[in-house]
Parts: sequence; structure tokens; C-alpha cells
Amino acid sequence: MSGASLEATGAPRTTPPQITGRLTTIMALACGAIVANLYYAQPLVGPISHALRLPVRLSGLVVTLAQLGYGAGLLLVVPLGDMLENRRLVAIILTVAGLGLAGVALSDSTDTFLVASFVVGFGSVATQVLVPLAAHLAPDAQRGRVIGNVMGGLIAGIMLARPVASLVAASFGWRTIFYASSLAMLLLAIVLRRVLPVWQPQLHRAGPAPHYGQILASMLHMLRLRTLQRRIAYQMLAFAGFNLFWTAVPLMLASRFALTQRGIALFALAGAGGALAAPLAGRLADRGLVRPVTRAVPVLMAACFLVSRWGFDAGSLLVLGLTAILIDACVQTNQVVSQRVIYELQPHARGRITGVYMALVFVGGACGSALGSFTVAEGGWPLTALAGAGLGLLSLALVVTERSLAPHTLNT
Repeated sequence: MSGASLEATGAPRTTPPQITGRLTTIMALACGAIVANLYYAQPLVGPISHALRLPVRLSGLVVTLAQLGYGAGLLLVVPLGDMLENRRLVAIILTVAGLGLAGVALSDSTDTFLVASFVVGFGSVATQVLVPLAAHLAPDAQRGRVIGNVMGGLIAGIMLARPVASLVAASFGWRTIFYASSLAMLLLAIVLRRVLPVWQPQLHRAGPAPHYGQILASMLHMLRLRTLQRRIAYQMLAFAGFNLFWTAVPLMLASRFALTQRGIALFALAGAGGALAAPLAGRLADRGLVRPVTRAVPVLMAACFLVSRWGFDAGSLLVLGLTAILIDACVQTNQVVSQRVIYELQPHARGRITGVYMALVFVGGACGSALGSFTVAEGGWPLTALAGAGLGLLSLALVVTERSLAPHTLNT
């Protein structure tokens, strides 16, 4: 069965149970707790490398292996959300993540740590099964709001993970945060197994169900969707700017403002305020304001990077903190609006669309991290700010060239 035929035979599902405010909150908190696993190690590279006797030139692997595991999970596990019962799938993936975190905490060698880190990243893709599930359960008129609320929890988890890990490690050692998260994931698997409704995808009307290989092959067909291509490009650039900022800013804060690790952690904690934009973005998308929001985001993002250059020159931590919040808000707004759009393209294929979309956005984020390291080393914060503004302007150039698309894409 080809990718095209697989999409053509998607059958409508029976009416799903309505998502409640309580369930939305639980899913948002779960997404935040799960995605945080990818970021706990970032501020702990030094103590982890020292404990495992990892050479400095290889210390980046402490973070990279979890990211590679996450990328593999996006392509290999998330599409299963279109094939398998979602509640059970989430519980299984979370159990994998919990076991991986236990392996990280117990590691006494580089090899075991890196393998366990890969497993942690692989299991953390449970978030990308939960977000499409929330979209499935939400009424059409409220889908953007529900996605925004769930994404707000996810983004808060990203932003809080680094400062929490730093503070916990300072008091109890670096292994503690991984022990705690391992227990949290195993408990979360039990809780979600009880509270999530059953959601069984239906990919076909008659005949045998498509097998796993056909599900994966059909993901390539998704990339033919012009709206998906556009939304991937917009969020790749936004996420690249986000990672560029948060890769370079700790180095700048330490050199320009002499902040300690604890001070940098508090700065990152303040930046978590940008997560509050996600619920608002969902509501704006539900009101049909996708196009103006999409155009406003890159403009504001470019402006924030330029203002951050002025804050650097003026020695103002307040200005830098405000730009951090706004940059985060821009990225989260674009993410929520984009997901609202792409989840309407082929509702029966939301798992595969999520896998393709997030995998490529993740590549953009990785490029942004590399660019942040390069710019801060070669030209300091002025060059970093210029690069970030350039990413925003490049995104704006793509947005203004967008032609009118079909009404169902919500891009009118």
C-alpha cells in the first residue's frame, strides 16, 4: 500500500470523548515533566563529565545522545500514534523513559551513561503522542485553545528543567534529579493509564490494516503538503533562534555580568514566563487569526534580538530578561499556531504529521545551537544578536511570500 493510498483510505472515527479542563491540565503537567528529561543534563555537563571521567572534547555527548534518542523516537515511535491505541502506547513509552533515567542515575561508566541517555530521549517522545491525542479529543472550535494549554505545560517543562537541575545538583548531587525523574515517569505511566480515555485510530475502512513499514513510508508523502512545508520552515527558524539564544546567553551572562551557575539558573527561570503565551496563541488561532500572528512573530523576534544587543551594551539584565521572555513567547506562539494548522490537514494522520514536523524542527534547533556556539565565540553577543535577528527576518521573508492556501489550512 502506497503512502498516497494509505491517506486516501483514512476513515472517520467515532465521536471521541470530550476533553475536560481537568484532563487538559493533567496532560499539560505530564508533557512538562516528560520533556524536561531532555534538558536536565545541559547545565550538569561539567559534574557529569568529571564523575564519568569523560574527556572535555567529548563532553557534548552528555546532551547529544538524549537528543539523538528523541529524534529517533520522533521518526520511529510517534507515528505509532496513528496505528496503536494511544493510552497504552503512552504508558509503554513512559516506562521506557523511566528505566532509561534510572540507568543514567546508576551509571558508573561513560558507555552506560550514553546508552541510557539515548533511551531517555527515545522514551521522552511520549509528549508528541500526548499533544496529537489532545487535538483528537478537543472539539473543533476549541482545538487551538486545548493545544495551547497542553503546549504551555510542555514549554514550562523545557524552561524550568535547567534551573531545577542546577539547583537540585547544587544541594544533592547531579544523580538526584535523574532518580527523582525516573520515579516520576513510572508513576506518571500509571496515572495516565488510568485517566486517559481509550483512543484507537482507524486507518482503513476495509481489508487488512497497514503494517508498520507502510506507516513509516507514508510519512514521506506528508512532506508533499505545501502547508506542512511552510509550517516546518517557520518553526525551524524560530526554534533555531530559541536555541541560539539559550546556547549563547549563559556564556554571555558569565563573562559580561559575572553571574554564577545559580545566577544563570535564576535567569533561565525568569525566561520560563514565555510559556504563558501558548494558551493565548491557541485562542487566537481558534479565532481565525493565524495569518496575522504568523506575520507578527518573526518581526517581534528580530526586534527582540536587536534590543538584546542594546541591553548587552547598556549592561541591563532587566532588558535581557525581558527579551528572553519575549523570544520564548514568540517561539511558543508560532509552535501552537502551526500545530493548530497542521493538525487540520489530515486528522487521521496526526501522529505521522507530528513525527515529520517535530523531527525537522528539531534539526533546526540543533543548527541554532551550533550557530550560537559559533557566534558567541567569534563575535560575542553582538554577533549572536545579529544572527538571531537575521533568522527572524528570513522567516518574515518566507511568510510574506506565502500565497493563499485552501481555507481548511486556517491560513486565511
